[in-house]
Amino acid sequence: MTTFRAHRLLLPIILSGTFVQLFSVTVMQVAVVDVRRDLGAGAGESQLVLAGYTLTFACSLIVSARLGDRYGHRRMFVAGMAVFTAASIGAAAAPGPWVLIAGRLVQGFGSGLMAPQILSIIQSAVPPHRRPAALSAFGATMAAASLAGPVLGGVLIQLNPLGLGWRAAMLLTVPIGLAALALSPTLPSVHSEQKASRVDPVGAVLSLLGLALLIFPLATGRDAGWPPWTWVSLALAVVLLAGFAVSQRKVADPLVHPSTVANPVTRWGLGIVLVFNAGVPSFTLLLSMHLQGAEGWSPLQTGLGVTPYALGALAGSGIANSLGRRFGPWALAASALTLGFVSLVVPVTISGHGLLWVYWLALCLGGFGFGVFTASAFTQIIAGVHPEAATSVSGLLPTAQQLGGTLGVTLAGIAYAAPAANAGDALWHAMGYEAAAFALAAVCAVGLARHTRAAAADSSVPPGQWANGLACGDRPDRPGVGRQLGSRGRLPGDLGQ
Repeated sequence: MTTFRAHRLLLPIILSGTFVQLFSVTVMQVAVVDVRRDLGAGAGESQLVLAGYTLTFACSLIVSARLGDRYGHRRMFVAGMAVFTAASIGAAAAPGPWVLIAGRLVQGFGSGLMAPQILSIIQSAVPPHRRPAALSAFGATMAAASLAGPVLGGVLIQLNPLGLGWRAAMLLTVPIGLAALALSPTLPSVHSEQKASRVDPVGAVLSLLGLALLIFPLATGRDAGWPPWTWVSLALAVVLLAGFAVSQRKVADPLVHPSTVANPVTRWGLGIVLVFNAGVPSFTLLLSMHLQGAEGWSPLQTGLGVTPYALGALAGSGIANSLGRRFGPWALAASALTLGFVSLVVPVTISGHGLLWVYWLALCLGGFGFGVFTASAFTQIIAGVHPEAATSVSGLLPTAQQLGGTLGVTLAGIAYAAPAANAGDALWHAMGYEAAAFALAAVCAVGLARHTRAAAADSSVPPGQWANGLACGDRPDRPGVGRQLGSRGRLPGDLGQ
């Protein structure tokens, strides 16, 4: 296969990993009711089906990013895709709830192996002048995958092909995974410029255990009634993660490079990803649950009920790159505020038949904001990352994404379950939380805009180039500060030069 064709296949191959990861997060939102009925799962087991995937996914990301440095990003991507695909087959064939839970745990681990490698391959193998478009495609894929789960899952459950029901939805990722594995030899074999001599074992154990003890009670505590063990787990998580932060300052090969947290652009970027994702997954999850529960919609109707959101997201992701170039983080702030406004419109219009057209329109507008944010946020954050911190950010960004999603589902669920006169009031409580989360995300975007502008001025890179992801590499005269690109937008050693 020619080098040109290999370059053309690079993004489709690695972004297939992004698609299956996030599709598997959201597909269970509409499938869990059928899973409970088919497998006889209880409430706790059903919660583990949802939470198990996120648990192993989020916990493994930081360590997986460093493993990519050590053993090669292509090798770890292929390993993750193989594990994920095999686990998908096992989960779809599960005869009982605990086999399904085990499959979901392994699925999440496979996703955790893949996710950091995708960003690292984009940073290492895509020429700088093409990275903004590649990162925009990455964000658009996240948007499409997050919404394809409820839509396609609802359709497949309703159509029930070959009597498979929810199992058909689980199997949808298998041909995508097999195709990616078949084409994976065309991926470049890339390593970080700062190849890790080893993976810090103490840091790995502290981060894995700390995140696990944090995420598991957040994901399951509400449904369990917050028993004492959840609070003990959260307290231990704080201690272990604090120990992890201290340990990273004392080892030769830290999992998280010190410049990562020292850079205000990165700190604000991680904050906005965390807070924004504390609103997005819970928004679609609660909407799906409310439509199937209080409104009595079928899985197919529910899937179609969020279709305007998906269409808006595709439209928003299509122009996100140009909006990011022109407005920078202010586009992220506007997107978050748009979703906050839509969150307040949905409870007013969802139950009124005469207002359903307003509901569809508002949902489309919210999807547009979601698409703009998701397709441009990572581009703008990574643009301000120092080269030596690229691997750390590749692991921390999806970690913040998953942690924010878990936290948001917990908090929105608490708001929805708060005492209310009727289901409509419960939805108001939840959407009030969503509006507050998106407003806070807009505040974080303002902070990101301020520090991005200061960083661009300090490095003499035009703000438009910085926001577009073209500030990369170290300037020889000022180590750690991005240098401007040459006339062709490339740096020596870039693939495809």
